[in-house]
Amino acid sequence: MYPGKGSPTFGIFVRNQVQLLKNAGVKVDVIAIDNQKMDKPTVIFKYLKWILSCLMNLIFKGRSYDVVHVHYVFPTGLLGLLYKMLYNKPIVVTAHGGDIDRMAKRHKYFKELTNKILKESSYIIAVGEQLYRNIIDEYNVPKEKMKVLNMGVDTNVFYPQDKAKLKEKHKVSGTTDVILFVGNFIKQKGIMDLVRAYKKLKPEHQNSKLVFIGAIKDHAFFEEVKEYTEKEGIEDIGFLGPMTQDQVADWMNLASVFVLPSHFEGLGLVALEAMACKTPVVGTRVGGLQYLLNEAGGMVVDPNNANQLKEAIEKVLTNEDAACNMIDSGFAMAQSNDSAVVTNKLINIYRNIK
Repeated sequence: MYPGKGSPTFGIFVRNQVQLLKNAGVKVDVIAIDNQKMDKPTVIFKYLKWILSCLMNLIFKGRSYDVVHVHYVFPTGLLGLLYKMLYNKPIVVTAHGGDIDRMAKRHKYFKELTNKILKESSYIIAVGEQLYRNIIDEYNVPKEKMKVLNMGVDTNVFYPQDKAKLKEKHKVSGTTDVILFVGNFIKQKGIMDLVRAYKKLKPEHQNSKLVFIGAIKDHAFFEEVKEYTEKEGIEDIGFLGPMTQDQVADWMNLASVFVLPSHFEGLGLVALEAMACKTPVVGTRVGGLQYLLNEAGGMVVDPNNANQLKEAIEKVLTNEDAACNMIDSGFAMAQSNDSAVVTNKLINIYRNIK
């Protein structure tokens, strides 16, 4: 989970965390796959081969670390586990959601290895409240070795900007309400739910535009969505592909509402990033996202429910008081989760680890 040649934005929040740790004086070496475009039938084999290669490299170079911090429990956590077995050094594991909710459930051996990694980890970080509870309930992990800590918002990138100027910059009409989604283009993100909701919304909001930003990870699904929009005659939908964080921040600022209709979500850091730009957020009642939105005054709907999604988006677009309340609460939440604050908490975990 780290930006590479083929996916420059994949896991960018991990790279940001590494840079913040370095800025704080922590010496950090990074081991990551530089090509995430791996075929599904061989993905685990390639991961295991990579893990062994990394371990041998560490042994031959004679590197010694005070702490090994692994992102994603399985399969990446195997590297941390092997290093601990060899050198008896503490390992910290950050669970992001997909590793617990999906990967561990693909095969009984994956779940056994996930359980082993969690049990042997010195400390476990869950990026969201629901994920934290799931790990405790499913794997019987002691609360004393766990903490909820998201990746933090880079408020040097995501901050309020002039909406009118940004609309002019990106050639968007000043009267257009942009409904924005940012994330990987996959079915589990609830993209088809959002498209169906927009179909219901569009006749009453002709000045609206639905914009998707993110890498197309499932090309068959992308074609399915495009075919549906063409068949149903849904206009004003833009597929802009992946963007840099600065570009994403522009669109988050000029958007009237940010929507994250995921079916699964560890936290939904992009929702916090939108809040940092003072943009109202609509999301689904899943994972840590529901807790985030409930605390930050966002709109929460059931997953797989285009009708509820349409009504929530419409409320943001038509009820100025409700939108303003969401903006104020969301912005306060984003500030309390500034990446610098989160980094200090992470450093304290490293220092106090046993």
